[in-house]
Amino acid sequence: MTAPRPAGGAPREGQTFAGEGGLARWASFVKLPHTVFALPFALVGVTFATRVAPVDVATVGWVVLAFTCARWVAMAVNRIVDREYDARNPRTAGREIPRGVIGVAEAWATVVVAAALFVWAAYELNPLCFALSPVALAWVCFYSFTKRFTRYAHLVLGLGLAIAPVGGYLAVTGAWSDPWWLLVALTVAVMTWSGGFDILYALPDIEFDRSQGLHSIPAALGVPRAIGVSRALHLVTVAALSVAVWTAGAGMLAWVGVLVAAAILAYEHSLVSSDDLSKLDSAFFTVNGVISLTFFAFILADRVFG
Repeated sequence: MTAPRPAGGAPREGQTFAGEGGLARWASFVKLPHTVFALPFALVGVTFATRVAPVDVATVGWVVLAFTCARWVAMAVNRIVDREYDARNPRTAGREIPRGVIGVAEAWATVVVAAALFVWAAYELNPLCFALSPVALAWVCFYSFTKRFTRYAHLVLGLGLAIAPVGGYLAVTGAWSDPWWLLVALTVAVMTWSGGFDILYALPDIEFDRSQGLHSIPAALGVPRAIGVSRALHLVTVAALSVAVWTAGAGMLAWVGVLVAAAILAYEHSLVSSDDLSKLDSAFFTVNGVISLTFFAFILADRVFG
């Protein structure tokens, strides 16, 4: 999938597509493979919701469309507003806008289309989702600006991704969970999980962020302490997943899913140390993609066979 260098000689990031065709260019622009991070958690929300309300194929389809469009908006806005920083950072200089293979105007055009499709999907789901759709869009766009003024941008990103399971649940039920802390637990789980791995992702950019006046936990605390924060967040992730599974009344397979997620997180952190960041790409993408997909698989299996 990946290639070492795109046209222009800048190194290509991981999880991008080789070739300069339109499909590969746009898929790389929004890091399409990263969809596996949060989409399964949206479906976890849907699956938990089926314990209190019926679901049909159409609803699942609208959830997938809404999630995909919201993620497109978030990624495209991030690429647009960060384009000058990306051009100066050797790690990101090969991105599509700095290389000139995608223009700012056409990038904004895709944001408008994706946002409209997201609102449409929310409208088709239920009145509550439709009413909340502008709030969700505003939040996922807000993240791109936070690194300019707070080290806690990782948690803002995490909360943006945490919209996925909440949205999946609301899409089916049209109402907040009862008890109320079920969705809070899912939110905390996804926020700390994604915030924790985003801290790891930011480790190679410490010197660049400091030189540009950008904020992050690694830039503020240094590598060893930032890794410690990431590990602490992932401990909270496991605890929050446990609370969500217990509150939902899920069965044995769901609890196995929690244990497997905990084991995968432990493996992820075994790949990264303050003395060796060489396996960071594997830890960031492959392991985190496996966590979300695996946890969803166990939650679904528990619902179907439990």
